[in-house]
Amino acid sequence: MIHNLSTQNSIASQFVAELRDINIQNDSLRFRRNLERLGEVLAYEISKTLEYHTIEVETPLGIAKSVKHSKEIVLATILRAGLPMHTGMHNYFDGAQNAFISAYRCHHKDGSFEIKLEYVSCPDMDNKILIICDPMLATGASMDIALKEINKIGTPFQTHIATAIASQDGIDHIRRIYPDATLWTADVDEELTAKSFIVPGLGDAGDLSFGPKIQK
Repeated sequence: MIHNLSTQNSIASQFVAELRDINIQNDSLRFRRNLERLGEVLAYEISKTLEYHTIEVETPLGIAKSVKHSKEIVLATILRAGLPMHTGMHNYFDGAQNAFISAYRCHHKDGSFEIKLEYVSCPDMDNKILIICDPMLATGASMDIALKEINKIGTPFQTHIATAIASQDGIDHIRRIYPDATLWTADVDEELTAKSFIVPGLGDAGDLSFGPKIQK
């Protein structure tokens, strides 16, 4: 299942527009904040689909009935670009456990690339809700590797994949290999270049958030 927030007008569309804008992108603080705000919006939308149970809350004047989600949540992200969105989701799911995956593209001279994994830090995943975010879902290769590594640590009860912008190719790839996962995106771009960059996209979310990588 896929949820595309751009099919309905909302404040999320403004956040995406500012993320794409080359003039606003000069302000890395605002860029990070817009990713964080999208993380908050997506966390709220995901929260509507979770299972809940009734709880009682003691107030100064009595007892109020409320609800709480029934399963433990693990928020995961792919370093480094995913950190601002992860922060936004953690603002809302503040009691969640956390997982971090270090993966990156290694480009070759012929224009091809491979995804290299450095490390995974993740709690036990059995019977928990996994919510994994990454700003850009291009080919889906990084997300595939991240999910494979997380699934080695346990089997989630549900998997939610959240992204700011996804390519149609990336969506098709993830839906094919993870048919039970729910995919959430703020917008979808149809074009993917020969070098697997999303067009019109927004550029490199990691560089725009934290500055260009230092080449060794």
